[in-house]
Amino acid sequence: MSKRDEYEKRTEDLLLPIIEANHYELVDVEYVKEGSNWYLRAYIDKEGGITVDDCEIVSRALGEILDKEDFIDSAYILEVSSPGLGRPLKKERDFERSLGDEVEVRTYKAIDKQKEFVGILKAYDKYSVTLAFEDNTEMNIARADIALIRLAFDF
Repeated sequence: MSKRDEYEKRTEDLLLPIIEANHYELVDVEYVKEGSNWYLRAYIDKEGGITVDDCEIVSRALGEILDKEDFIDSAYILEVSSPGLGRPLKKERDFERSLGDEVEVRTYKAIDKQKEFVGILKAYDKYSVTLAFEDNTEMNIARADIALIRLAFDF
């Protein structure tokens, strides 16, 4: 397990009791370097959406625990936020919740001369996702070929 994976897992373990106590959902935890800074990000959600106050509650509680545990070697910036409208589907529950919703899929390499697809998430399993399109056709895409899958949104 890489340090990054270890930091994300330990943070998730510390975060879950805070999340559950406040009736939120943990969407994701990521530890990433952007420019010269490291960021530890927690994405949370709840029915009706997350507010700035919700993020502050979680950030303060998690910050105190992280200061005590002190398991991350380098300096980092802690951020707690909503996953946003175009949230990526990463975990099993994300796929389950999004069945029947319109999703955007980007692939690493072209499939039939195309790398972006928008359709209804009809099915998924460990190895593939199935999209249904307006013309009543379906497409099965291997999950290993997917660079990004997220909820689609129109403005």
